[in-house]
Amino acid sequence: MIPMEEQENKKDPNKIPDKGLQSFAKYSGIAFQMAGIIFLGTFGGMKLDKLTGWKTPVFTIILSLLGVFAAIWITIKDLIKK
Repeated sequence: MIPMEEQENKKDPNKIPDKGLQSFAKYSGIAFQMAGIIFLGTFGGMKLDKLTGWKTPVFTIILSLLGVFAAIWITIKDLIKK
């Protein structure tokens, strides 16, 4: 017969794994999502500035700031929902 202490130490293969790795994957995915949104806004602004030919990078500034605000808004929305 197996002592009670050894039975408690054995891991059940059907048990859900530690949530540390799941949290890491969740938050790193959010970080990549934020970086992608900001990158697309900035890249789109640079392309629009090249098309217009203006000396000041108006579209780059506006779209990069909108990208930052959109990324923060989407992140907060995702964190509240989950």
